[in-house]
Amino acid sequence: MDGKVVLITGGAGGIGQATAQLFLDKGAKVVLVDINQEALDNAKNSLNAEEDRILVVQANVTDEEDVKRYVDQTVNIFGKIDVFFNNAGINGPFAQIKDLEKEKFEQILHINVTGVFLGLKHVIRQMEKQGYGSIINTASNAAYIGSSGMAGYIASKHAVAGITKTAALEVAASGIRVNAVAPAAIDTQMLADIQNNITPGEPETSGEAIKQGIPMGRFGAPDEVGQVVLFLASDHASFVNGSLYNVDGGMQAD
Repeated sequence: MDGKVVLITGGAGGIGQATAQLFLDKGAKVVLVDINQEALDNAKNSLNAEEDRILVVQANVTDEEDVKRYVDQTVNIFGKIDVFFNNAGINGPFAQIKDLEKEKFEQILHINVTGVFLGLKHVIRQMEKQGYGSIINTASNAAYIGSSGMAGYIASKHAVAGITKTAALEVAASGIRVNAVAPAAIDTQMLADIQNNITPGEPETSGEAIKQGIPMGRFGAPDEVGQVVLFLASDHASFVNGSLYNVDGGMQAD
């Protein structure tokens, strides 16, 4: 990864930051994109690397002009995009379909699906100019299952799985690979929010119930997802394309 340029959306989140540090440790330059400028600044300050190897860009991944801008800024400053970790997403409210507001459902799809689509659209254009690149989308174990109370999130992650495979087919001949990670029960703020949604005010209760459904009996760490992203970004995965990699402690095997 020495000298490679890695663009990460959702860069201020737990998985985004942990993955950024892994790439920085391998000598990469990293661009963090997030909607929250304060969170971006905090993320940058927490990362261990020379300041000139980290760029932060405040952007809304659902706004096409913002997406063009974060791509252009990356290329203007670092000259290329070797790796794109298309990671931004939300889980949304916990509500059954009959109670879920249309606007909330659409918001989840807008961020988790439209945001991924726009990132793919504009990064692929840059990578086609280069003749190479690796893209890793963040799906979820939600891409395989249903889950009561999470219709928007489930629908969005099924969509991410499908668009990953479609993009992989479209760009395979251009020297670009597109894969996805499918995490579950990773110890981040998003998981904490899910626990609070399921058992408001008593997150430990739902947390223990979730752990009981994980064969390894524990939550995953953000850098355990990051290590899989690092592999998919690397030349070690040079013949891996259109795949979803589960990072879930064995949940899909159960």
